[in-house]
Amino acid sequence: MTRPHAFTVGPLGEGIPFGIRIGALTLAMLEDADTRQQIDALFVEHGMIVFEDVEQSDEMQLAISSCFGPLKEHPVKAVSRVDSSRLPGVIEIRSRRGQGIVEVDGKQLSHWLPWHFDHCYNDELNRAGVLRSVERVEEGGITGFLDGVALYRMFPEDLRARIEGTEVVYKLSTQYDRLKFGKPARYRMVEPKPIPASFDEQVARMSRAIHPSVWTRASGEKVLHVSAYMAEGLVGNETPEGDALLEAVCQEINRLGGACSYHHKWREGDMVIWDNTRMLHCVSGNDPDEERLMYRTTIAGDYRLGRWETTPVEQNSADAMA
Repeated sequence: MTRPHAFTVGPLGEGIPFGIRIGALTLAMLEDADTRQQIDALFVEHGMIVFEDVEQSDEMQLAISSCFGPLKEHPVKAVSRVDSSRLPGVIEIRSRRGQGIVEVDGKQLSHWLPWHFDHCYNDELNRAGVLRSVERVEEGGITGFLDGVALYRMFPEDLRARIEGTEVVYKLSTQYDRLKFGKPARYRMVEPKPIPASFDEQVARMSRAIHPSVWTRASGEKVLHVSAYMAEGLVGNETPEGDALLEAVCQEINRLGGACSYHHKWREGDMVIWDNTRMLHCVSGNDPDEERLMYRTTIAGDYRLGRWETTPVEQNSADAMA
């Protein structure tokens, strides 16, 4: 697949129904408004872009990010920033040695994350995120992406009919032992993330957030958009029956995640953007003895379908470190 751009455009991978790769993009090209608009249009169409062999600089990450809208400052002061004066709104996501360890299928992993979308615990989502790998690991540290449009089409018809029209309640909870839905069959927490008491105090003052299980894009395409991470139940149906339905949906997402997803192994020169209102993503985790560092910009722009369950005492949140 090629297009008449100064940069190159290719498929994400054989048989993958979403996403593209863009190559030969330079900082100078991004000064052109038409180029920026073309890249944004490709993003709207395909849902995610892997930028390959691009300059690994702060300026390039900000230039790529600005193609898709203004940056959104992270609302929690405790979340590590890269440098607020140099990179406004850019957060640091670090997998620290020996922290946040779970055991999945007999293997211990640091900073593993299930399928989710960012800011599910907030009434307002972000349009997208741009990730850059600063420090990589030899094995693991892979970021998976799953398209909600393809997911909706592939979902079993009976289960899709039961979940469509429902809404999910989410609550900020970053500890793995509190994962209620979509757990792997062999799963246990080994070492929790170190979280200060002040964080739990903030969470206690927050309202729960509500988002639709399925929503419709302006294109008319339906998106199945359920995060197992931080889900508490179905609105109006936090019952054993409702929980069983949501668990079935999350486990089906896990199953289909092996069939219609893309898993990115980070290389020098990569940057990746994904549509947070359309895509789910996950992290494979890595050897607990290794460390990994990512920089992420957050792009503002909400789909306006989320809401608070009650008026929050304190509108505060923290990221599900991707």
